Amino acid sequence: MKKKILLMLKQAKESFISGERISDELGVSRSAVWKHINTLKEEGYKIESVPRKGYRLLYSPDILTLEEVEEYLTTDFVGRNIYYFDSIDSTNIRAKKMAMEEDEGTVIIGEEQTKGKGRLGKSWVSPNGKGLWMSIILKPKLIPAEAARLTLIGAAAVNKGLEDMKIKSYIKWPNDILVHEKKVCGILTEMSCELNIINYVVMGIGINVNLEQKDFSEDLIDKATSLKIITGNKVDRKKLLAKVLNHFENLYIPFKEKGDISKSIHICRQNSMLIGREVRIIRGDTERIGKALDIDDEGNLIVKYKDGEKERIFYGEVSIRGLKGYI
Repeated sequence: MKKKILLMLKQAKESFISGERISDELGVSRSAVWKHINTLKEEGYKIESVPRKGYRLLYSPDILTLEEVEEYLTTDFVGRNIYYFDSIDSTNIRAKKMAMEEDEGTVIIGEEQTKGKGRLGKSWVSPNGKGLWMSIILKPKLIPAEAARLTLIGAAAVNKGLEDMKIKSYIKWPNDILVHEKKVCGILTEMSCELNIINYVVMGIGINVNLEQKDFSEDLIDKATSLKIITGNKVDRKKLLAKVLNHFENLYIPFKEKGDISKSIHICRQNSMLIGREVRIIRGDTERIGKALDIDDEGNLIVKYKDGEKERIFYGEVSIRGLKGYI
């Protein structure tokens, strides 16, 4: 009921809508309408109440609920079911607990993560109200070996979403998004499977949207940044979230239905931070230096070492770094 009242207020735009009209259209008492209006005010919505005129929505809070994001979504299923939390340990942890019971495309969002994590067990800084910290539940009917390529779909979707927001970004294969050669987004894809069957895939996406310099620790300040620091302006998280989800669904459907990942590979190639660069390939305690040549049609990174050997690097327990630092 609260969602329906909010929708009516939004549709009225700057006009007043009477309590009587809301009551009649929704089939509830005027008292019930008043209670729901007060609940919306407590949640951060600024609603003007004027006798004999009714209610008018003046301001919507910067929160990432479905009610706030829905007007920007063009998807059929991705993001149409959102679980929103003020605080959460990790969206991936929660998504994995919920995945078997939830529909594909369900999104878990936290305003902050207390135990956010990245690849290889690294932690992820996730301050309250300043980023996009989310996980998408997926259930593709593919063999488990193909699931790793989903990360490239996520990377391509974020790249295109940022492009829609007039922010040029680059993809550091396979799961990082960089702006001005600093990390603004990381992707962590986790899977539950049987021998030849995927039960579910959880894709965690963390985007540093409106973080300040003070939000980054000393060891991160030279490696990571935020969209606000880069642009000098606060970025609309609702629009960015919707644009990423819209692109994700458009790229995911061909892969899910036909195994076609060509559009995502093209985006990753065209916006690659690595191709043409000398890089360090790190596996545990071993390290080799080579030149990143290309991303092949399967999503593998092609590297040529100084001794002439070429290698197709498959997404997994490997880190790619620049010669002098992160990139």
